[in-house]
Amino acid sequence: MLECVINVSEGRDPEVIAAAAAAAAGAACLLDVHRDAHHHRSVLTLAGPVDAVEAAARAVTTVGVRRIDLRRHDGAHPRLGAVDVVPFVPLAGEAIGVAVGARDRFLAWAAAELGVPCFAYGPERTLPEVRRTAFVTLAPDAGPPQPHPMAGAICVGARLLLVAYNLWLAPGVPVAEARRIAAAVRSPHVRALGLDIGGQAQVSCNLVAPSAVGPADVYDAVAAVLPVERAELVGLVPQTVLAVIPGERWPALDLDAGRTIEARLAEAGLLRPRPPGGGSATAGGAAGGAPAR
Repeated sequence: MLECVINVSEGRDPEVIAAAAAAAAGAACLLDVHRDAHHHRSVLTLAGPVDAVEAAARAVTTVGVRRIDLRRHDGAHPRLGAVDVVPFVPLAGEAIGVAVGARDRFLAWAAAELGVPCFAYGPERTLPEVRRTAFVTLAPDAGPPQPHPMAGAICVGARLLLVAYNLWLAPGVPVAEARRIAAAVRSPHVRALGLDIGGQAQVSCNLVAPSAVGPADVYDAVAAVLPVERAELVGLVPQTVLAVIPGERWPALDLDAGRTIEARLAEAGLLRPRPPGGGSATAGGAAGGAPAR
């Protein structure tokens, strides 16, 4: 079983976002769509059997490459492509090698079928490394040596759990302060940027080891220095991450039991309920382990 969290560089045109979602829904593995007009980005969370997720990822990517013109993109979020990031994540005890295999098949497909250059990340290199060096010192792993004129390039990954989390600072806080605190909270467990989002400062984070530094931890670290107006979870969160945070804090942290990967998998009929008397829930019949984003 796999998850794929596709980031497309379109957050304003509802018809394009709906078309991408419909393409994924056709494979019966779409769990969530998060749209952000300021970032000009949408995040589609897919999960299910490997073949179904790979098919859905290809369908979403085809829509994005054909309908998004990166030359007219002006969002706040950094991006290399119309379909910017396509990470595959092992679920329910699958090995990282399963995600690497899906990644490599996707690389070859996107290059051959869509003519879009693709960069691999995961065990070999990180996504920030790709963003810094793509087309400068790093050549594409598949596809043409130059960006596609409309679609740019695709970063295709194989990775473990990650939680995307934004903190909106109080109106009037300078963006320079957001950048300063982003640098302060940045670590091997946290990737953070300070951004100007429609005239308001935001600290945008990827929690790459949320069992070590979770949403409450990064919220508290920022709020200890600067006033936080609100938090924003992008996509879904694993139940294991939610479970260690007191329930009374969930509303302020933009967390909810219905927005876990496990809850959405259960709604889709892909996660077996916890058996009576204990034991672990299993996804798609695979044993052990919580799904990872």
